[in-house]
Amino acid sequence: MKNYLEFIVKDIHRTITATVDDNGLPVTCAIDMMDFDDNSLYFLTAKGKNFYDRLIKRNFLAFTAMKGEDTMTSVAVSVRGKVRELGFDKIPELFDKNPYMYEIYPTEDSRRALTVFQIYEGSGEWFDLSKKPIERASFTFGKPKTVEARSGYFINDNCIGCKSCLEVCPQSCIDFSDTPAVINDSNCLHCGNCYTACLHEAVERKE
Repeated sequence: MKNYLEFIVKDIHRTITATVDDNGLPVTCAIDMMDFDDNSLYFLTAKGKNFYDRLIKRNFLAFTAMKGEDTMTSVAVSVRGKVRELGFDKIPELFDKNPYMYEIYPTEDSRRALTVFQIYEGSGEWFDLSKKPIERASFTFGKPKTVEARSGYFINDNCIGCKSCLEVCPQSCIDFSDTPAVINDSNCLHCGNCYTACLHEAVERKE
């Protein structure tokens, strides 16, 4: 799990982050993830921004970060989680680790507008299109009290081994070495082709 958080900060850094406004509508903005530890991520923002107000009111955000030259070389990490304000104390440390911030807020007085937030509890998904077959994984951090149901599909005991689902699987990630067959979720696109192709109601959604 820590490897995913480190990858977000060191390899991707800039994320597209979503919060919710007073009308319940999503609002996105670009936010740099500036530091991490074993169980959390850290970023900063100015207290005068609407983004700050949304964080204080909702204490929740979601983001997606991507790295790659094009779609087929891309790795994407998506996270949703709870946030809390930590204040100013961590600002000097974040500036030292992200020295470009000295150009944006060059004086100590100007930095007084800033505050640090911690994403202290959440869940995420890793999605790597540069691998063949694709690679995906889910993770949690900060000991969330509840874990969301994973998306995707599984094959039940109605399976007769006809392989109609395998014929339409774009990643060929269904194992028929036994019956019922098994979908390798770490390579699955969650496209639903297996679900629609099965004539025996053997494929179900995980939710």
